[in-house]
Amino acid sequence: MSYTKDDIRRIAKEQNVRFIRLQFTDLLGTIKNVEIPVSQLEKALDNKMMFDGSSIEGYVRIEESDMYLYPDLDTWVVFPWVAEDRIARLICDVYMPDGTPFAGDPRGILKRALKEAEELGFTAMNVGPEPEFFLFKTDAKGNPTTELNDQGGYFDLAPMDLGENCRREIVLTLEEMGFEIEASHHEVAPGQHEIDFKYADAIKAADQIQTFKLVVKTIARQHGLHATFMPKPLFGVNGSGMHCHQSLFRGNVNAFYDESDKLGLSQTARYYMAGVLRHARAFAAITNPTVNSYKRLVPGYEAPCYVAWSASNRSPMIRIPASRGLSTRIEARNPDPAANPYLALAVMLKAGLDGIKNKIALPAPTDRNIYVMTDEERIDEGIPSLPGDLREALTELLRSEVICEALGDHALAHFYELKEIEWDMYRTQIHEWERDQYLTLY
Repeated sequence: MSYTKDDIRRIAKEQNVRFIRLQFTDLLGTIKNVEIPVSQLEKALDNKMMFDGSSIEGYVRIEESDMYLYPDLDTWVVFPWVAEDRIARLICDVYMPDGTPFAGDPRGILKRALKEAEELGFTAMNVGPEPEFFLFKTDAKGNPTTELNDQGGYFDLAPMDLGENCRREIVLTLEEMGFEIEASHHEVAPGQHEIDFKYADAIKAADQIQTFKLVVKTIARQHGLHATFMPKPLFGVNGSGMHCHQSLFRGNVNAFYDESDKLGLSQTARYYMAGVLRHARAFAAITNPTVNSYKRLVPGYEAPCYVAWSASNRSPMIRIPASRGLSTRIEARNPDPAANPYLALAVMLKAGLDGIKNKIALPAPTDRNIYVMTDEERIDEGIPSLPGDLREALTELLRSEVICEALGDHALAHFYELKEIEWDMYRTQIHEWERDQYLTLY
């Protein structure tokens, strides 16, 4: 929905809005905000709200800390869960004092990638994300535990799915905030859930992912539960993914569709997919950005470990859903919900555009179950694996000029530094598994 400044002033007055959160996202995908009283709304609408960028992960040094928040008026929403002294939200782009976009703003990085797509004749990248999450019980102090809220399975109903009421309220809240919900259901693992919302252009889709996470966590807390988007919170069950359906449009025409093709895929779609496959190992550090992400990307739990595509099975990294015409799209199955959505969409788009620009040949589809193939069979078929851990993913990231360019020098340097620290902390920590294995044996 589009809003003008006058619309926002009117709604703020009519709905007794007392505070506005000027929201933005740091490099690691964490939502940040500057909360202002409604008396400062006019200043915010004039792009004059300043904040200290040196306090934000991956932003700037202390000697260049002043930054400005430019709100996107179309992201205005009043939070429905606050009845009195209401709170509204505006998602912002981050700018430097000289009026130039901040090079490390994740939302701005996605806009740069979309600008390149526009220069190639594409007017929109449509994205349909599917973020999954777990619900855990909280203790008497409200702290999260690892005790599951239910023992349900795929598409189960109550009484097996005890998260049903919480999930239903999440859906109602999202709808009140302008989401078009297509489906919600219990996922494969106990305590795991998925809520699907309608596709949107890439910027709006990334904004919606961030809003979705905020709503899920807020409503879960009201039900005495803790919602987590951690990719693999439990051993021995499926992890949480964030499959990303994506397509490119020229005006009202889906550039991925060709009715004369056997699979209904245009040459543009094939080049795009080839680019995504070519750079998949390099952008894994962005789409699967944590140490824990790689505990999900293992055989046996329906997560894609192998860089391949198919229109007929779900073991490869990319699947082609059955819908055709305007709904023709590819589904990238490797991203997880810990990813910064702006960066994840930017690197996948950049990879696909590289395939289009350089007419990268698409390998043959893999219509066998890759999970049951031997290493030798996968090598013979030319099917590489995604990185096995964060360290390997970071190494692959630096090898790709395309993905490094998508991030830009500022974001790349800071992201890499933060993830090097994360890996080193993990590498040097003593884990419970080690004590279980070795404490009495040696």
